[in-house]
Amino acid sequence: MILFLLVPLQLMCLADLEFDYINPFDSSSRINKVVMPEFVLQALLSVLFLLSGHWAMFLLSAPMVYYNYTL
Repeated sequence: MILFLLVPLQLMCLADLEFDYINPFDSSSRINKVVMPEFVLQALLSVLFLLSGHWAMFLLSAPMVYYNYTL
């Protein structure tokens, strides 16, 4: 649910950047503040899938968690 709230925030920052309301440094710093919690939530959901026995969902989410970890 929280992930759905983070996407509009990122889109508003990008729209402000597009219309030159804020500079690129401010926009990237605002977006970077919400990226790490998003990665943590994705990893937590993946662990919950593993623990609850939803193997297919875990296997679908594991590559994304690995990619986020390597960033």
